[in-house]
Amino acid sequence: MGPGQIWVDADACPRAVKDILFRAAERVGIAVTLVANQPLSVPRSSHISSVQVAAGFDVADNYIVKQAQPGDLCITADIPLAAELLQQGCQALNPRGELYTEDNIRQRLNMRDFMDTLRASGIDTGGPAAYGQADKQRFANQLDRLLAKRISPGSRNPSPE
Repeated sequence: MGPGQIWVDADACPRAVKDILFRAAERVGIAVTLVANQPLSVPRSSHISSVQVAAGFDVADNYIVKQAQPGDLCITADIPLAAELLQQGCQALNPRGELYTEDNIRQRLNMRDFMDTLRASGIDTGGPAAYGQADKQRFANQLDRLLAKRISPGSRNPSPE
């Protein structure tokens, strides 16, 4: 079964990802909620909403963790948030199209901590590459795969009355 609702850690989420999510919300009728520390403009839709939380460290993350239900999908590049959501039975997908899993999240956390240590010691680690067309395509493809799982095989061909 695919996601029941999509939560978006929206403060650093690329515009292209938001646009893909807005189209998907309309196409399949799934609720998409963007959570951010700043006001967001979202299309008028019964499927799309935004929540502005107070400024502060991890305020948006904490809101998402409290609201998300098992089976929901969260779009985030925040690895600790993804790890916490996986423990709750949610799915987590980063804006570059990588689905976080129980198998890969520990490695991602370790690499994040290692890079933080390097940066703290004054080493320039460069940061991520610019968000590009290939990232956008990987995200769209992975989202489509997850949303396709929402539709049970029997619901495509409803029985005649």
